Amino acid sequence: MPGKKVCIVGSGNWGSAIAKIIGHNVKGSNRFEPVVKMWVFEEMINDRKLTEIINTEHENVKYLPGHKLPKNVVAVPEIVEAMAGADIFIFVIPHQFIGKLCDQMKPHIKPGAFGISLIKGIDEGPDGLRLISEIIREKLEIEVCVLMGANIASEVADEKFCETTIGAKNMQNGHIFKELLQTPNFRISVVEESDTVELCGALKNIVAVGAGFCDGLGFGDNTKAAVIRLGLMEMVAFTRVFCQGEVTSATFLESCGGSGPHHHLLRRPQPASGRGLRQDLQVHRGAGD
Repeated sequence: MPGKKVCIVGSGNWGSAIAKIIGHNVKGSNRFEPVVKMWVFEEMINDRKLTEIINTEHENVKYLPGHKLPKNVVAVPEIVEAMAGADIFIFVIPHQFIGKLCDQMKPHIKPGAFGISLIKGIDEGPDGLRLISEIIREKLEIEVCVLMGANIASEVADEKFCETTIGAKNMQNGHIFKELLQTPNFRISVVEESDTVELCGALKNIVAVGAGFCDGLGFGDNTKAAVIRLGLMEMVAFTRVFCQGEVTSATFLESCGGSGPHHHLLRRPQPASGRGLRQDLQVHRGAGD
């Protein structure tokens, strides 16, 4: 039986880190085809196409410099070409582009395909707040899992130990994604409360920004601990109002939940963290005016 074909939709910092993992994992499994297509928004870097650089030097020099991608990860600038025949989709692009991209993909979706969203955020539109997975599910008519955790892309690429959570309404698909993505240093738990996992991925970053404000304003660790605790309580309360299905406290203890804000009890935000907190703090202090 032929292996499942994997397509990574996105190639930024996080997408490239995930591509590094997937490229290595598919080579050691009969479940997946050994070649992975990665859709890349084409850019020119020093008069060379980014896809050309990735495919010849096997490095995303703009978004994940210093990390070699496996040679079986192939960068493709056209989404229809990248997704041709794909059984599995990894969505890892900025959330504001997902709707338009799904519209381009819809006529070419293979029957039985399914996906996973690594996209943090909640969409706001005329009909209110919507989960990104809901948009993908509705537009492409496929089953969608989510992956959220305390995962800084550069540290994942460096193979530093971390945890993450997959939310899967279809647990069989969830465990397929666990096989595709897990490594000895990137440990995954799979839970059924997919909507809760996805909301945690977005809401915990708001709490983390609040914790960052405490650092920037010199409020001290006691105040920061209180902000984090109260923020986690608000996360639980919001999720129980927003979600139609079951919401259990245990899910908030997974990597998708409280681990992000608690980073700020252990370390102060760094300029290279990718979280944008340093800029937020400067604006909050008035330095960004």
